[in-house]
Amino acid sequence: MTDARYPLGPMPLVQSLTPAQRNEARRAVAALPAALRAAVQDLTDAQLDTPYREGGWTVRQVVHHVADSHLNAFVRLKLALTEPNPTIKPYDEALWAQLPDTQLPVGVSLDLLGALHTRLSALLDSVTDWTRPWTHPATGQTWTVDSLLAMYAWHGQHHTAHITALRAQRGW
Repeated sequence: MTDARYPLGPMPLVQSLTPAQRNEARRAVAALPAALRAAVQDLTDAQLDTPYREGGWTVRQVVHHVADSHLNAFVRLKLALTEPNPTIKPYDEALWAQLPDTQLPVGVSLDLLGALHTRLSALLDSVTDWTRPWTHPATGQTWTVDSLLAMYAWHGQHHTAHITALRAQRGW
């Protein structure tokens, strides 16, 4: 049985990507807004307020979380491209998912994600040094721009899969 928390398996933790892997990850990042929008298309408020798994976030919270997370990714990428090995600012995603803005219509975050990914894709198109480092303070681990690209390409597909799996399971 597949673990509903990780429908695509664990997040890739890599330091470098091949050019082909990088291109695929960039395509995934660019495609995310449309894929996520399609995943929630025509869902009712009751369906949006259904957890994707027992004890998990609701579909609505997942959509808002993706926008929150990818906003952080955008800032982290900009820091990595403009500072020598910046230490990024972590955030408590579980607490963010409980804030009142996560009860807004999902269209708010879908629109935000569309604009954000337009900028993110343009920024990724300009990267010439995929080895630029950044550090996560919780682990002390130093990662690269390639790492960030792999993580967030996976992240968007991961959460979209949460929604599409729930839809398939429920026959929505």
